[in-house]
Amino acid sequence: MVGFQKANFSCHWSESYHRNFGGPRGGFPGGFSDRDFMEANGTVGQIIKIASSTLVIKGRGDVEKVILVKDDTVINKFKETITINNLKVDDMVVVIGEPNNDGQIEAKLIRVMPKPPMGMRFDAAPKRFLR
Repeated sequence: MVGFQKANFSCHWSESYHRNFGGPRGGFPGGFSDRDFMEANGTVGQIIKIASSTLVIKGRGDVEKVILVKDDTVINKFKETITINNLKVDDMVVVIGEPNNDGQIEAKLIRVMPKPPMGMRFDAAPKRFLR
């Protein structure tokens, strides 16, 4: 079931890329190989754009994902529950949700992560801090 979800999300993400990001109409030729499936139920990364109810997150491999924030989405920063209006571009977040048929993630939980220590950057691929 997990493999199906990843394959389904990757397929829809590729097919909907032009609508979400203004990319090539019809998606990417050849799609994704089985080892390149994207995480369908969440992402970790940096907020690069905030709209009224959507976020664009730059995650692992610099892949941009559209996150839909709904009325029932819980957004936590430390122990405090906040709203989308409290988020800022460049915030690091962890998103957990469900994929939709437009290649987007409908967020159930968004957790704002603390900023990395000075002189370090967050590398979303292995999920660690680098110098």
